[in-house]
Amino acid sequence: MRYHLRALRLELPALAEIPLAEVCELLPSLGFPVDGVEARETDPILDVDVTANRGDAQSHRGLARDLSARLGAGLAPLSHTALAEGEPLFPIRLEADACPIYATAILELGSVQATPEEAVGLLGAMGTNAKQLAAVDASNELLHRYGHPTHAFDADTLKGALIVRWGREGERLVGLDGVERKLTAEDLVIADEAGPVALAGVMGGDATKVTASTRRVLLESAYFDPRVVRRMAHRHGLHTDASHRFGRGADPAMAPVARDLLAARLMAWAGARLVGAWTVGALPGVRPAVELAPGLLNRIAGEAIPLEEAELWLTRLGCQVARSGEGLQVQPPTWRHDLAIPEDLAEEVLRLRGFDRLGSALPPLEGPPQPLESGYLQRRRVAARLAQLGFFQTVTYGFVDPEEPPLGDEAAGRILANPLGQEYSLMRGTLLRSLRATALANLAQGAREVRLFEIAPTHRATPAGPEESWTVGLLWAGQAGGEDPLSPVRSLAPEEGRAFLLGVLEDLGAVAQPVPVAEDGPLGWMVELPLAALPAHSERIIPPFRPFSRFPRVERDLSLLVDLAQGYRELADAMAASLRACAGSAFQDLRCVDVFRHKSLPTGRQAWLMRMRFQALDRTLTGEDVDAWVAAALEAARAHGAERRA
Repeated sequence: MRYHLRALRLELPALAEIPLAEVCELLPSLGFPVDGVEARETDPILDVDVTANRGDAQSHRGLARDLSARLGAGLAPLSHTALAEGEPLFPIRLEADACPIYATAILELGSVQATPEEAVGLLGAMGTNAKQLAAVDASNELLHRYGHPTHAFDADTLKGALIVRWGREGERLVGLDGVERKLTAEDLVIADEAGPVALAGVMGGDATKVTASTRRVLLESAYFDPRVVRRMAHRHGLHTDASHRFGRGADPAMAPVARDLLAARLMAWAGARLVGAWTVGALPGVRPAVELAPGLLNRIAGEAIPLEEAELWLTRLGCQVARSGEGLQVQPPTWRHDLAIPEDLAEEVLRLRGFDRLGSALPPLEGPPQPLESGYLQRRRVAARLAQLGFFQTVTYGFVDPEEPPLGDEAAGRILANPLGQEYSLMRGTLLRSLRATALANLAQGAREVRLFEIAPTHRATPAGPEESWTVGLLWAGQAGGEDPLSPVRSLAPEEGRAFLLGVLEDLGAVAQPVPVAEDGPLGWMVELPLAALPAHSERIIPPFRPFSRFPRVERDLSLLVDLAQGYRELADAMAASLRACAGSAFQDLRCVDVFRHKSLPTGRQAWLMRMRFQALDRTLTGEDVDAWVAAALEAARAHGAERRA
């Protein structure tokens, strides 16, 4: 939501002394992240993220309240004079309990209307163009400043009494947007004797709108049930500023206040004369107070919060706070519909206090620590080992489509009685179908080699009843090679992938037979076995820890001229052997990163760019060390007919 910094400072004068950068840091600490700042010629516009439960903060005064509570600075008083109410001059009836209070007034407009520049600027910053119609502009300006929607009818277009009632089947209403909508009994409407003139809390009607020729206006400032407004807005596909505020819970106590503020603006902007003001209905009953026990607050905070401090923060929020035994009895203000249970109050105390002030101590354990379940430990060990072997863990749906053909000797799964859909109606009896689909999807997106595993339950229906068992699935598909320019990509040999998976299974301490992954030709191999077939706690699954270096890594490139017929592996092995002999454990890796063939090179020769990587466990390597090792690698290359390229 957008906020005009100048308007915020009008509501909270203390903000004038706080730089913009500090305001942008202060708001996120209160739970209002600043998504962006738009620079304007006068004051910047803040784009602030406000959660749906904080309807009270979706106005300049509402956001200023939270800033005021944190800063301990006072809000600017609402500069208005309460209208003297008298006998109703216009019949108004409330026939729906979704509208408990309806404040109104009738005013005669003057001949000249002029929206002040300050209001025009605020409306423009909020994305609303001023209409130069005092009743319309003033209503919109009040909405953005104070968060309470109001409406103005052309009083001379109303026919008979004004009634707040439920809609009737077959009724229609043309809104301010010019669209005719069919109403139902679920719509809360404002109607006169001829029919509906507005969707309550959502949109006014075109027939009674204020125009430049309007001479008398009837003001509406009411409170509508947020649930009713949300349902209406959703049903009619309307999202208006009014429905946005009412749908999140407006402040019922603002109904007469907003009416008075709107009337005062019309008197100032349009020379309006008050004909009469009155209110129908009454404010909703006071909500029950909420008890906040210090034990709950301290348990949520993880540390002791003085009760006096909690009382201070809640009082600054506008709550009425009284001591009740060892805790607090809190009456939330009328604009905070989200404060309903003790946990809400505790959250507010910690939010205003600052979450960054909370300690990082772990919560105390209740009772002696319990050992981890053995099956969980086994699954974690197996997953860790497979990841070390270059496999990626997948997490797929446990439900499949029973219409798909079974995969091999796939066990019959369990049909769900109430599935989300046909494709998710069978509890799978194998992991291989899911692994195969995942592999094909990755290969279709350009993956060269796919190594996948999944550890998950499988289900089968047996004569003795349903069975569930933890299962391990492995898959290797795609192409091999491509590690460097001299190791070309190639398709897997028929037995290569199978032998690889058998080696993995042997590493895990299990025996099983892989099956081919087929899709218009062999792509690889996959295998599945019960988790119970693997060692439960064998330390051989996780190899011994190898310490990592705390010192920087060094890379050196060596460009070599070699014969076109030179075999890569022979030369690379010789260089690597020389580096291991002189550098020891500091030698990490050797590979070819580029191959260059061009007529500019000597006849029969090509250029290989060899990259060497070094890193010691006990020290920072020096230039002299690395130079000596590179020289040794060069000598090994020269023994195979290579020479250093200038």
